[in-house]
Amino acid sequence: MPKPLSDGAQRLVFGVLVVVLVAFGVYLSLGGFQGDGAEEEPQAGTAVETPRDPDGQAADAPPPSPIPTTDAQDADVMEWFPFGEEDFRAAAAVAQQFATAYGTIDYSESPEAYYDRMRRLATADYAETLANSSGAGALWGEMREAEAVAEGRASVDSVRGFDDDSIVFVVTAQSITEGSNGAREDLGDFAVTLVKEEGGWKVFDFQPADAGNLGGG
Repeated sequence: MPKPLSDGAQRLVFGVLVVVLVAFGVYLSLGGFQGDGAEEEPQAGTAVETPRDPDGQAADAPPPSPIPTTDAQDADVMEWFPFGEEDFRAAAAVAQQFATAYGTIDYSESPEAYYDRMRRLATADYAETLANSSGAGALWGEMREAEAVAEGRASVDSVRGFDDDSIVFVVTAQSITEGSNGAREDLGDFAVTLVKEEGGWKVFDFQPADAGNLGGG
């Protein structure tokens, strides 16, 4: 028969058991004995990855809403352009007026009056370019000697290009001279760039169409 423990030994064993039980309780409170399938609480500052399905979408995200579509044959074509139909018409009218003024020359007027008509239709920068034109003197002398008056005519043929700020038209210009000899001169096709300025359309550039004027307002 085993010998009973003395009172001192019993107190020592009891004390050890108390310490072990306290340590075990602390261990459990800190998350001990979690199995492989147990979820760990994310620590502060750690990003939590959203569960995703096999297609890469968030599992709880709503499906994407389809965009509204319209058959191309039923679409409002003008919605594809940065300007409305009225803008195109207004800009074309200014391009036609400018080309008409370009072909209209009255020998009884001064060269300044001739260029003034075009300057009123031009942007501030291009009006300054017109004011510095140097070819009017010789042309005016020829017209004065012939006692001729040239009537300008113009027709908008097409839209060459456009962006958010400008439209480029191709315009055919003509100058019909009435005088001692009587003549008609087809001036050719011109690329006329229009930009919005002062609440209306102004000519930004005017060049022969084959010079490659592609705009740039």
